Amino acid sequence: MRVSAVASGSRVVSVGAYRPARVVTNAEICERIDSTDEWIRRRSGIVSRRFSAETETVTSMAAAAGRQAVQRAGLEPADIDMVLLATMSRVQQTPPAAPQVAHEIGATTAAALDLGVACAGFCHGIAIADGLIWAGSARHVLVIGSEKMTDIIDPTDRSLAFLFADGAGAVVVGPASEPGVGPVVWGSDGARAGLIGHPEPYTSMLEKPDFWPTMAMAGPEVFRWAVQEVTATARAAVSMAGLVTAEVAAFVPHQANARITDRMVAGLDLTESCVVARDIETAGNTSAASIPLALDALLASADAPRGPALLVGFGAGLSYSALVVDLP
Repeated sequence: MRVSAVASGSRVVSVGAYRPARVVTNAEICERIDSTDEWIRRRSGIVSRRFSAETETVTSMAAAAGRQAVQRAGLEPADIDMVLLATMSRVQQTPPAAPQVAHEIGATTAAALDLGVACAGFCHGIAIADGLIWAGSARHVLVIGSEKMTDIIDPTDRSLAFLFADGAGAVVVGPASEPGVGPVVWGSDGARAGLIGHPEPYTSMLEKPDFWPTMAMAGPEVFRWAVQEVTATARAAVSMAGLVTAEVAAFVPHQANARITDRMVAGLDLTESCVVARDIETAGNTSAASIPLALDALLASADAPRGPALLVGFGAGLSYSALVVDLP
């Protein structure tokens, strides 16, 4: 059996993002739910979020973020060998979205695959990209997280309407002379699948034409799981990368809730110099898009960190993944 030339490692080459134009404040959210700006800020850390236009889709936002990541990498679309699209909010099941995204950005012959791992999907995608490059099956992989959460959230649901939002982020992962993506620590807990998801399937609409299945979440249980078990996964990823937490330059968790982030930071014993991504304040929870969006904001900041960043995704499934990457 002949093996292709194998890279010595992979790295994140560039980051791209797409944020919808419409900014939605807590005051606007409170027009439809019984809540206040102060309560939302205290419970989630969210001040505002972005909602997409009716004409914008998971696919169109993914293409915008992906196109920017490819341009920033100094590549042509034809250089992309694989497009991995992580999403949980695209309600059209077939055809898959990733091939359409590949076509829209001009990567017309790239392999393309949808990843349905909810909020953990982006980290899963980086791990898969790393494996493809190590194996010689691809040189450049475009990993995208794109969500239109407003399509699957009830805007009158007091427990969720203020949390979720829309947007897309992307990275190009390419070959490197030494590893720039650490081993992934990942897993799932299907026994607790009911904690996040759709209580009823879309086939329920056959019997109830006016019904639209929206997402539900057992917030307190998910909070405890993330703080206790996902934090341990993050610590394991640092160890697997051959590092200690004091060497982590940036912490970029899924932007689920500011209180979860705070508890994770405390549980990981990160140093004061470690930059913690807090994009949730103005982006809300964008599920699979939250980590690349937070990365983009972090790298655009005046005090952009350099060095290893710890990425942690977690959500419906229950699913989780964590890995360390060198920042581009």
